Amino acid sequence: MLIHRVGKSVLGAVGAAFVVGCMPTGFMITPVSTQRSLTETELSRDSFFASDKIVLIDVSGTLSNTASGGWFGSGEHTVSLFVEQLDKAREDNRVKAVILRINSPGGTVVASELMHDEIVHFREESGKPVVAVLMDVAASGGYYIACACDEIVAQPSTVTGSIGVIMQTVDVSGTMKLIGVRTDAITTGSFKDVGSPLRAMRAEEREMFQRIVNEMYDRFVGVVVAGRPDLNEAEVRRLADGRIYTASQALELGLIDRITTLRDAVELTKERAGSKAVRLVTYHRPMDYRPNYYASRPPTFGSTVNLFNINLPGWLGGNTPRFMYLWAPQLTSGD
Repeated sequence: MLIHRVGKSVLGAVGAAFVVGCMPTGFMITPVSTQRSLTETELSRDSFFASDKIVLIDVSGTLSNTASGGWFGSGEHTVSLFVEQLDKAREDNRVKAVILRINSPGGTVVASELMHDEIVHFREESGKPVVAVLMDVAASGGYYIACACDEIVAQPSTVTGSIGVIMQTVDVSGTMKLIGVRTDAITTGSFKDVGSPLRAMRAEEREMFQRIVNEMYDRFVGVVVAGRPDLNEAEVRRLADGRIYTASQALELGLIDRITTLRDAVELTKERAGSKAVRLVTYHRPMDYRPNYYASRPPTFGSTVNLFNINLPGWLGGNTPRFMYLWAPQLTSGD
């Protein structure tokens, strides 16, 4: 029975492909590998005889210590994939350097810390340089991980900075009152339901959260001071009020090292690695097509708060507040 059904499905797909063969869109049936380990694709080569490699690793979207969403279930775990790519680059003796292409507004505090620490570990263990190339947005947690690299360069139109911490909460108690819904939590302590969106935050709860946010902010400042040795702590704190900077502003303030194009960033990475001719490669899953170094993975999808049918990004759609190194102006309010 199973063989019969599969056979009918295949024949149906073939028939559909035949029917739409003269139309703009068609179907292609081809065997695919179930292998999930990373594969390497060459993006460019300086010469036929080049053997040294530079690996281009993308860090894009909101940084999270969880698996991203996907069409057919869970997607990639951001931190896990990042570590897998660094491990592959470290184990390959022909890899002489890594370009970390960052296009991210930041993410959770823990994800940012983990990725930062993995870059530091990679540099110390392998001795291979890592150059951060900032793209459209490399803010907050995106800038946090860049501070672990040997050099930070940006595109002319990059937006970066937003050094700081945010913990976003939602208070829907007023709306619930209007629709006649009342909640009542039974807890073992007055702080057990702290951060609940079903009631207003009390003053003592806000004070507790503020202390935690301040502690995380101090850690962020320390990371920037360590990664930008020409800036002292007082200078970093003056810059770290949450504001964003253009590439030219960031260069003037010492937050980045230079403004350049991606193509020129490859050349300066070659110089830093001491290689005259290289192959620029990238790592990806077998079904993830990468034709050149401008290709990147698709964006992740948000989640929904079902009670009010509000479409939210994944990092805000959880059940509890999160501490974020994130630039998210559209979701903040001074009220």
